[in-house]
Amino acid sequence: MGMRRGDQSMSDTLPIIDLASLAEGAPGMRRVAAALASAFEEIGFAYIVNHGVPAGLIEEAFAASRAFHALPVELKLAIRMNASHRGYMPFASSKIVTSTIQKATRPNQSESFMLMHEVPPDDPRIAAGVPLAGPNQWPDDLPGFRSAVTAYDETMRGLSLRFLPIFEQALGLADGALAPLFRQPTTFLRMLHYPPHPPDSPDDLFGSQPHTDYGFITLLVQDDAGGLQVRTRAGDWMDAPPIPGSFVMNVGDITQRWTNDRFVSTPHRVRNFSGRDRYSIPFFFDPNMDALIECIVDAGQAPRHAPVVFGEYLMNRLDANYDYRKRATAGA
Repeated sequence: MGMRRGDQSMSDTLPIIDLASLAEGAPGMRRVAAALASAFEEIGFAYIVNHGVPAGLIEEAFAASRAFHALPVELKLAIRMNASHRGYMPFASSKIVTSTIQKATRPNQSESFMLMHEVPPDDPRIAAGVPLAGPNQWPDDLPGFRSAVTAYDETMRGLSLRFLPIFEQALGLADGALAPLFRQPTTFLRMLHYPPHPPDSPDDLFGSQPHTDYGFITLLVQDDAGGLQVRTRAGDWMDAPPIPGSFVMNVGDITQRWTNDRFVSTPHRVRNFSGRDRYSIPFFFDPNMDALIECIVDAGQAPRHAPVVFGEYLMNRLDANYDYRKRATAGA
């Protein structure tokens, strides 16, 4: 991507981790792993550069997102989010009630298209009733949308898999220790649109309310509107402005549980005061739905969290935070 600032350096806000060193073999891997460990122990967030994802592919994904959100609302509602958590999530239809940071008083001021790992109709997971198992939904009459989104999704899955050995190195785990937990990873690609906030917006109005992510890692690409903020350990909010050619990467709640709180799942929020529409595309890379999450490091310390099956943990949060899940669990 043409950017290099060393294996880890500091911007005005977050550490920058450069994956170019991975080409140097074992010494480079050790430096990247050390930079990753430092970032996720201290703040839980970092910029990732020289990641190998072509700029053109990212631009095509953004163009697809803008085209989708420009559709008439009735066409988007034709693929309204289903019980498998795939499809269109209308504006202001989620409220993060599971946040321990701030009580949600208003819905998130955003709309999104959600894609997950593909589960074809004949997959045994569907017959077995595995939660969220099902095919993706696609809009009609939007040329090039499916191919652009699928290409980006597959590339982000490949990039995420590259992080498994880095995490193993960072945590002192054996080579391949994490691979069995990601044989059928749970993935989400969310194409978000945030309308601009009015200048006189109340303090409790957010594009995305303060929250932590649920899973393993998130890789976010954002446009140049800005608006993402990350909470420091001191409780202050720092901007995480877009850096061209970078992803913002953070770890989620499952990683914090897994690492016995060594890596921190950090609260973050979005407020769009740019005066124009904001678009972002987070990719969430999580374990198999049946993965047992229990402490994998600090064997000499008592585990701080009880073991949990990832799928059960995930569904508890989706059921609480999304309008369509509330209707489903109420039998509506």
